[in-house]
Amino acid sequence: MAKKGKAQIWLEYAAVRLVFAFFYILPRRSSISVGRLLGRMTFRLAGRLRRVAMRNLEIALPAKPEPEREQIARASFDNLGRLLGELGQFPKFTPDSLNDLVEFKFQREAETEYERLKAEGNRGSIIVSPHLGNWELLVFAWSAFNEPINYLARPLDNPLIEEFTVQLRTRFGNRAINKTNSVGLALQILREGGILGVLPDVNSHPKEGVFVPFFGIEACTTAGVAMLAIRTNSLIVPMCGVWDEDAGKYRLVHGKIILPKYSGDLRADVASVTAEYTSEIEKLIREFPGQWLWIHKRWKTRPPGEPPLY
Repeated sequence: MAKKGKAQIWLEYAAVRLVFAFFYILPRRSSISVGRLLGRMTFRLAGRLRRVAMRNLEIALPAKPEPEREQIARASFDNLGRLLGELGQFPKFTPDSLNDLVEFKFQREAETEYERLKAEGNRGSIIVSPHLGNWELLVFAWSAFNEPINYLARPLDNPLIEEFTVQLRTRFGNRAINKTNSVGLALQILREGGILGVLPDVNSHPKEGVFVPFFGIEACTTAGVAMLAIRTNSLIVPMCGVWDEDAGKYRLVHGKIILPKYSGDLRADVASVTAEYTSEIEKLIREFPGQWLWIHKRWKTRPPGEPPLY
């Protein structure tokens, strides 16, 4: 990709700041309404993204009739608009206002198990969150209620926009870690009992991933999460924050806690752990399909010899 010039960087940054300033001055309900409207317009006008979403739904949920798949796709775009509207309100949020907006409540047995396992040798935790519900608000609110999260992310190609988004996400103590060349720091955080946040439900390069079933189709998935868990004896906790229309707030939903495996065959252990947490992520998406990011080409990388799916 060609390096951006200063003029392009500043123009992009100015456009982003203008958009966020617009959402910021609106009351929260209005901000969300405008965001959802933009999401619906994008579904109508962005034909390429709509086609990717429909193709993904055809791959993942072939038994559902097309009208139902289209309804899920529409809801997904609507959810992205809601996320944008909420993101524009981040500078206004306080722990008290977030407490009224987000319900962090583990199932009692899971919470007890988590605390017990964490206490064993000061274990670290890897929160694996799919792009489901409002993943931005999940990490943001977690740091306001509990403790800061170190989250892995690939920096944006515009340094000014990157700095701006990091400021939004880290107001309550979260720390952004460059996804590239971050293994040493990630290992240190986990060995010290810290929390690492990862969004692992995206397509990986074959050199960085392993193929595991996802909606019954082999999907190249990062091997890094399992490798880190195995090397540091850390817990893997699948979770996300989904919008509950009836309650009028976001609520925490989670899968089962996954422990690292030690069979003596590292490659097999990595594949097994990756498949296990990917299965938990799939269950969450199946429960709330209209809130997942269907516009990403999740099955783009294919096993050797298989034809492309897009």
